[in-house]
Amino acid sequence: MGLSIGELVAAKELELLYLQGKKIAIDAYNWTYQFLSTIRDRFTGEPLRDSKGRVTSHLTGLLYRTARLLEAGIVPVYVWDGEPPAFKKKEIEKRVEIRKRAEVKWKEALERGEVEKVKTYAQAALKLTKDMVEESKKLLNYMGVSSVQAPSEGEAQCAFMCRQNQVWAAASQDYDSLAFGSPRLVRNLSVTGKRKLPGREKYIVVKPELVDLETVLNELGIDHSQLIMIGLLTGTDYNPGGIKGIGPKKALELVKKEGTLENVLKAVQDKWTHSVDPHEIFEFFQKPPVGKVDIQEENLQPEKLKELMVSEHNFSEERMQNVVNKLVEKKEAGTQTGLGSFLK
Repeated sequence: MGLSIGELVAAKELELLYLQGKKIAIDAYNWTYQFLSTIRDRFTGEPLRDSKGRVTSHLTGLLYRTARLLEAGIVPVYVWDGEPPAFKKKEIEKRVEIRKRAEVKWKEALERGEVEKVKTYAQAALKLTKDMVEESKKLLNYMGVSSVQAPSEGEAQCAFMCRQNQVWAAASQDYDSLAFGSPRLVRNLSVTGKRKLPGREKYIVVKPELVDLETVLNELGIDHSQLIMIGLLTGTDYNPGGIKGIGPKKALELVKKEGTLENVLKAVQDKWTHSVDPHEIFEFFQKPPVGKVDIQEENLQPEKLKELMVSEHNFSEERMQNVVNKLVEKKEAGTQTGLGSFLK
């Protein structure tokens, strides 16, 4: 879900090539879930699978999206979630139950032939397993792309790496990186390109968006701690939905009027219905578990890449060979550019 502040945040649209040569920390779980959700059979809602029945939608998405980033000269660093905060446990348990119920409804919708409901329930039933994560890390490693293991939330680690100037920006569809203090956030990087509008024979071009934290705070007339307060009111991963009846604009007005966390909480004390103490959430955004990491430069391993994707997961040998050839050409040329036909 993430921080519900999109209505307040001004983003600058970018061409993909603007990010050429820049190192970008990517919220790996956020992207992988997205690929699992969208890369599915349109009628059955089933994800892509190999001959052994193992899900491969996440590998498909990671392979071709990472290829596109490399084509544009971007240096991706994927950051994987570690242990969630203890207070998130109940929310995680709720999500598990929601997935179980969605799986039942998915099967029922399939039997009734309700295509739109099939898609909705199939997406709600998705789950990312440890095996999927390990396969994803292996794929990236063989492509010569770095992965980082966060001690806790991936977006917190991305933000920390950006503040430490280890990367230029954090990339995610959510706004949590801003609440965690990332100076720059890049959105739409995982969906950049031509996209078909649902249920219509019409296409749009989706471009990356840059959100600058300092600009956002200045334009809203608040400081970083007050941005977190707005998140508490409108909803975060730890208190989904926020407080009923309070949207982003009303939250901004309230935070500017009350000023401090204690005053804001007093103003809504009868409306906070979440089991988690808001002080815990606030403190977590301000001081999340993060750590200095050594971003290892990985080597392209063409044969292992082909073995993983073709021999192990039944990807097209011809298409994978084309991918490998382009990666090798890039490596030999000593540049991140020149992959114009990479996805053709």
